[in-house]
Amino acid sequence: MRLEIDNAEADKTQRKYARLAGFLFLGEIIIALGSGLVLSHIAGSGTFTETATRIAASERLYRVALSTVLIATLGSGLLAFALYATLKPVNSLLAQLAMIFTLGDSFLALVVRMCGFVRVQFYVSAQTDGAGRMAAQAFSDLMRSIAGATENLGGISFGIGSFLFFYLFFKSEYIPRVLAALGVFASMIWTGLYFANLVFPEQHSLFMYICLPPMALVDVITGFYLMLFAVRTEVRGNQPAQPAAYPTPD
Repeated sequence: MRLEIDNAEADKTQRKYARLAGFLFLGEIIIALGSGLVLSHIAGSGTFTETATRIAASERLYRVALSTVLIATLGSGLLAFALYATLKPVNSLLAQLAMIFTLGDSFLALVVRMCGFVRVQFYVSAQTDGAGRMAAQAFSDLMRSIAGATENLGGISFGIGSFLFFYLFFKSEYIPRVLAALGVFASMIWTGLYFANLVFPEQHSLFMYICLPPMALVDVITGFYLMLFAVRTEVRGNQPAQPAAYPTPD
């Protein structure tokens, strides 16, 4: 009787983490899209001086949008842990490895966010004329380059972590296998194109156009599925997906 209670509690905990992961999947995408639209709208296009003028005029809103992106970045660390807790019964070591790679992306994303805040200061200080503006532009370009290289490294780390998580979903059948297979495929494309971006940085926009839609689609569908149904702790034939941990109570 005691064992059945413990098993039921373990199963309940696993499903809670799965629903949390689904919520974070969707929340991060919504926040990233909303903040990205605000940032791109304020920055616009044109010369450095034109961009600096627009950002300086809406500095507080721009900083709020950057801070919102920072929240999403911090949430990605929680998402990594939630997915680890959900998939640990399938293969503890692989789930831990996936979490490590995903947390690596989260850490590198914090560096990218830091560069964003530093660049705001350069844009604001660029309102002065002459050498001051030229120096601000030079340092801003340097921060952009650092952020771009860091983003590429983080993208590779994220892709590997995502591949491992979706592989474990595929192996466990916690979510429909078709969805998990699409996640594995999208993660492979994502990782490969971020590696390619290191060699062909001039093709960054094209690579993002190719890899972003499938990854976003898979993450949205997975997020909705986990929020609504959590995970299926039984596979076909009514056999537990992982008898050693979180078994389904009789």
